[in-house]
Amino acid sequence: MARHLSLSARRATAAPGSQPEVVSAFWKGIDVFRPLALAYAAYSLWDRPHDLVRPTLAWVVLAVLGVWTVFLVFYRSRRLWLVVVELGLAAAAILATRLVDTAAAIEAGSRTLPTFWPAAGVVSAAVLLGRKGGLPAAVFIGVVDVIEVGKATPNTINNIVLLLLIGALIGYACDLAREGHAKLREALALEAQVRERERLARQVHDGVLQTLAFINRRGTQLGGESAQLGGMAADQERLLRALVSGTSPADTEATVSGDVDLRQLLGRYAGGQVHLVAPADAVLVPPRVAGELAAAVGAALDNVRLHAGDEAQAWVLVEDDGDEVALTVRDNGVGMPAGRLAEAAAAGRMGASSSIRGRLADLGGTAEYAGREGAGVTVRMRAPKHGGRDDGGAR
Repeated sequence: MARHLSLSARRATAAPGSQPEVVSAFWKGIDVFRPLALAYAAYSLWDRPHDLVRPTLAWVVLAVLGVWTVFLVFYRSRRLWLVVVELGLAAAAILATRLVDTAAAIEAGSRTLPTFWPAAGVVSAAVLLGRKGGLPAAVFIGVVDVIEVGKATPNTINNIVLLLLIGALIGYACDLAREGHAKLREALALEAQVRERERLARQVHDGVLQTLAFINRRGTQLGGESAQLGGMAADQERLLRALVSGTSPADTEATVSGDVDLRQLLGRYAGGQVHLVAPADAVLVPPRVAGELAAAVGAALDNVRLHAGDEAQAWVLVEDDGDEVALTVRDNGVGMPAGRLAEAAAAGRMGASSSIRGRLADLGGTAEYAGREGAGVTVRMRAPKHGGRDDGGAR
């Protein structure tokens, strides 16, 4: 825990500009408070040297506190170990009061040797670590005050309550300032992402989307295999528009609240060398699940077109298993040698590992490959109908 807090403190001090203005103001205030408190302690000691047992020792203690005060004026970094050392010096100075003052004066409620200088350590802990640092530091100094007097007097209890209020309130203020600062930075980062997305959307719209739309129109006019090519271009245009707009691709194919018939989404792949085998009844799944499953099947069929051979046939089997959907994509092409998937992933071709297995994993499902050279490839996909990682449709 201490290591984690120390790391947070180092991260904050390494980048002062990343700290909220309130926190920086508190550090400046402590730097002013510390020497003023030491000056008051020196005045209190100078004002009553006649009833001290060891005045020389008292001045030595204040001299040590003075050296530390001057050191912190020039050493601007604020770290956990500095706060711990300061609290230790404050406790030692308080307990030293028993060595330089008489027992009668202590019982009568005389001021401690450092007076209110130890409050600087409590405030430092509160500023650095928030309430989790301010309250324990206040309790620590309060316990030392009780030990110095030997009992809990009304004056001691009053000082402890003040320290607890200081540690809690200042720590709470710093916690709120840091939380607000973090939310502001997140909002600025999100705004920057939105601006970048809008810029990319303009570039994509001016180039890629218009090209895909032209291919779709021209393919529909020519008919035949060109119409199939135009349909594929239309699908990619739809997906790309959804990507640049930050929406789910399945949103364009679903009603606001209704489920999607998976057979209809997969039907666009049927035709030519692709055969769809689906049940007679509708296979209803949420839009996000339908879109991901259809995209995974599309990626599998892309692999068939690219690697199975020109004459290869492909079959897509859809099965409704109640709470789950099972999809099988099988081809009779040239097959796949052992270790081919690992080689493709290492070479940066992520069709199987990302477009298929990654999508199924996001849905809480699985994707398995089976195949050998000369015997085609079979991809078995299985996923729960409502998805295993429901993120509200946002991906």
